[in-house]
Amino acid sequence: MTTTRTRAVLVALTATAALALTACGGDDSAGSTHTSPSAAAGGTASASAGAHNAQDVSFAQAMIPHHQQAVQMAALAAGRASSAQVKDLAGRIEKAQAPEIDTMTGWLKAWGEDVPMAGMDHSGHSGMSGMMSDKDMTMLKQAKGTDFDKMFLTMMVQHHQGAVEMAGTEQAKGAYAPATSMAGSIVTGQNAEIKEMNKLLGKG
Repeated sequence: MTTTRTRAVLVALTATAALALTACGGDDSAGSTHTSPSAAAGGTASASAGAHNAQDVSFAQAMIPHHQQAVQMAALAAGRASSAQVKDLAGRIEKAQAPEIDTMTGWLKAWGEDVPMAGMDHSGHSGMSGMMSDKDMTMLKQAKGTDFDKMFLTMMVQHHQGAVEMAGTEQAKGAYAPATSMAGSIVTGQNAEIKEMNKLLGKG
């Protein structure tokens, strides 16, 4: 009898321990289930924030040479412009657009896409909205004083208008949040500079 009772107690204890372990396992599983949705949501949100489409790639690949030319034009002002206002504006253009070139270059590298080569020759981009031709750039390089001021402002207004148009397309069709955000900054900043330049030209 004692042996039978002992066995019964052991069986009962074993069963209880098994149930306890199962319950613990169930708790862990439940805990995992509770945290999993938020983790999954976080992962999805992160993936969504990092997603990009063909428009984002096109925007970066087009805006890099566009910005490069604007920076090249602005760099000419220091030694050729006669107006302090033109020199100040040119300095601000360089300061704003050079870092954006670096940022967009980083995006393209991260996406495994081609990065436009830097250089003075933009003949391959002459059909891009607002881009100056090689002839235009040569004329600007040869101009000095008030002639340079007027030419620079006139060309840069056209250049900015092209950039605003390109940025507007990115805002409407892009998927990558940092790119659409940069596009919004370009629209706001360059529209303000267009107004400023038109005033310097006596048009505003």
